Amino acid sequence: MIEHIFESFAKKRVLVIGDVMIDAYLVGQVSRISPEAPVPIVDICDRKYCLGGAANVALNIAALHAQPILCSVIGDDEKAGIFFDLMDDKNLDTQAIIKSKQRKTTIKYRVIGNKLQMLRIDEENKHLLNEIEQQCLLQKVKELIDNQYLDAIIFEDYDKGVLSRLVIQTIVEWARINQIPVLVDPKKRNFHNYQGVTLFKPNLKELKDGLHDEDQPFALEMVEELMKKFALEYQIRYVFTTLSEKGIVLYDSENDKFISQPAYLRKISDVSGAGDTVISVATLCMLAGLPIDKTAYIANLAGGIVCEYSGVQPIPLQQLKDEILQHNLL
Repeated sequence: MIEHIFESFAKKRVLVIGDVMIDAYLVGQVSRISPEAPVPIVDICDRKYCLGGAANVALNIAALHAQPILCSVIGDDEKAGIFFDLMDDKNLDTQAIIKSKQRKTTIKYRVIGNKLQMLRIDEENKHLLNEIEQQCLLQKVKELIDNQYLDAIIFEDYDKGVLSRLVIQTIVEWARINQIPVLVDPKKRNFHNYQGVTLFKPNLKELKDGLHDEDQPFALEMVEELMKKFALEYQIRYVFTTLSEKGIVLYDSENDKFISQPAYLRKISDVSGAGDTVISVATLCMLAGLPIDKTAYIANLAGGIVCEYSGVQPIPLQQLKDEILQHNLL
């Protein structure tokens, strides 16, 4: 059964729309303090560039042998060259990546000294796309919807400006007309702009920030109440909240029921990119026709697996299969 399900992924084509970035790692050793200021000196011995943000969702989709199409707007700059080289290296389709001289290509530098992250430096724009950029993006998405069969659309929002109310609501309407399921990994700015989507996946902080409930202590009943109210108000079929070490909870508005599961005990190395993995796995499990409870359980498992790896890491396919069988999820 498990092989049949994973084989079905290969036939799925998923459009991923959102903010892309480069995750850069400057790795070295620290043996002294600077004479210029009381800060450590990191002697760099390795430099690594990885795809991040919505591009990591595309990597996860590809790691599961499905077909991602990544759509975003980046700068027309030196970093764009690095980004396209990384895409080519991973055999990812670049047809829907738009370059603009009005923007920077987002890059996050992580300085690692003696195996510890000591500093992060972000080079990015956060303002919304201008009118011309938005129209270019929408035109590209419309062409893809009209000319290529799409099984699902994922909005991957990192609050860097690619997604706006106009962009989101226009694409959601096109998806509705074409009966394409839409799944969302949200951030605060656009939290309330996703009316009518199929699945909405915030983490706990994003849920509380988006609903202005930041100061309330954690209680599962409170989280479930927020999720149900939000799902009904915005006509969302599933609200799927990841709770970090507390696991996950999903609300099915059509059947008015909650599904929850604790986290699997793991040695956590790095939580970066875990949400990207969860939305990717959930999308493909839904498209494979799995029941929503099994979809949520497998996505929760996958998010935990990638946390064992240092840096942003797409899901290791064989490990996911092995652990699904180990935990009797199929």
